[in-house]
Amino acid sequence: MLNTKARLSKKIFQKDIEKVATRQGYGEGLVVAGEKNANVVVLCADLTESTRSILFKERFPERFIEVGVAEQALATIAAGMANYGKIPFISSYAAFSPGRNWEQIRTTIALNDLPVIIAGAHAGVSVGPDGATHQMLEDIALMRAMPNMTVIAPCDLIEAKKATVEAAKTQHPVYIRFAREKSPVFTSEKTPFKIGRAEVFWESKSPQAAIIACGPLVYEAMLAAKELDKKGIEVLVINSHTVKPLDTRAIIHAAKITGAVVTVEEHQVTGGLGGAVAEVLAKNFPVPMEIVGMPDCFGESGAPDELLAKYGMKAKDIIEAVKRVLTKKAE
Repeated sequence: MLNTKARLSKKIFQKDIEKVATRQGYGEGLVVAGEKNANVVVLCADLTESTRSILFKERFPERFIEVGVAEQALATIAAGMANYGKIPFISSYAAFSPGRNWEQIRTTIALNDLPVIIAGAHAGVSVGPDGATHQMLEDIALMRAMPNMTVIAPCDLIEAKKATVEAAKTQHPVYIRFAREKSPVFTSEKTPFKIGRAEVFWESKSPQAAIIACGPLVYEAMLAAKELDKKGIEVLVINSHTVKPLDTRAIIHAAKITGAVVTVEEHQVTGGLGGAVAEVLAKNFPVPMEIVGMPDCFGESGAPDELLAKYGMKAKDIIEAVKRVLTKKAE
């Protein structure tokens, strides 16, 4: 069975909805995790302000380490600390960690199944003006292929904070990706969150398709669901914040009750959430499927919202994907 429809913000579709970057939730979560466990430490690669690790540094300066522009050292130092009982969080841009230090993460952290949490900030095309070099769109694929690694893409500030706090309790490697751009805060403190469990955020009476999304684009999926409902097209929206381990029971059940699936992510269409869902359905319950994401190309400099529109990751693109998958379903 699918999990009960989550309790979301009452302002979810209002124009004045608060917008805050998910990386801020990471910083706030670090402080909470640090208060709960004295073994929590934070290391950063010269991006303390941008990754919001600064919040932990200000609260626990004696448990913060500035490594500098040395991402390989960032990973290996953290692995050593984890070997001696610490719970290290390593903070950088996703383009650099895991982008630059993937081998060190693989060999010193994942291979030894150490409780190091890798925080990849500024992920996705919505990094905007920084351009293609900094728009990390391959990180989910890199990290979900790695044994022992949990992969999480929180949908908003509140969920990012929850994910950070929970990651500190896992005793295993975790990768969490965060966005640079401000995005709607549409969950609440009462919205359920559990690593490895997907949640239903929108549920029509007789859903014809399931929209499975992760990261801030979950909000675009909700906007799409609202517009589709006006057109008489009923859908499910599932927040699959944990890409690995995927909630396979929820995915299979959604496919069975709808017969059609659309996945949505701010990541390459290859190897991300869409690939993970396709693998599950191919083995268990094949149905027509569409993947909304970065269409196998690099990004460019531009305003975040304009880039999402150009590369087909807005609500209108999700609506068109739903229509395409329903056409396949009817054939």
